[in-house]
Amino acid sequence: MLQPGSLSYIAGPVIAIVVMVLLALFMRWAFGGSPTGGVRRRRPPPTDDGLLTRVATLSRRESALALRAVLSDAGIRSTVRFPEAHRADVLVFPEDAARARALASSFPAA
Repeated sequence: MLQPGSLSYIAGPVIAIVVMVLLALFMRWAFGGSPTGGVRRRRPPPTDDGLLTRVATLSRRESALALRAVLSDAGIRSTVRFPEAHRADVLVFPEDAARARALASSFPAA
């Protein structure tokens, strides 16, 4: 019979807490850790735009989305990529690049 003042009365909860802490540390190591010991590596900017052509690089997200809306109104399919903080690239298909560049050059935020 367990007595309230005995050592075995507290051993069960202590063992359970120790197992939970070890399990949490293992999960953090296995699934969430970075190979640099807590310092996250910055991803290199993409060098390949694939099938798309970059027509503008803007410093604000809102400006890039506004330019994308202008291009969409002109019938040009486009997308926005955010490779770094405070940088947005507007990309279009190569056959629309000349018209998109003309519109982007007249765009006030470009």
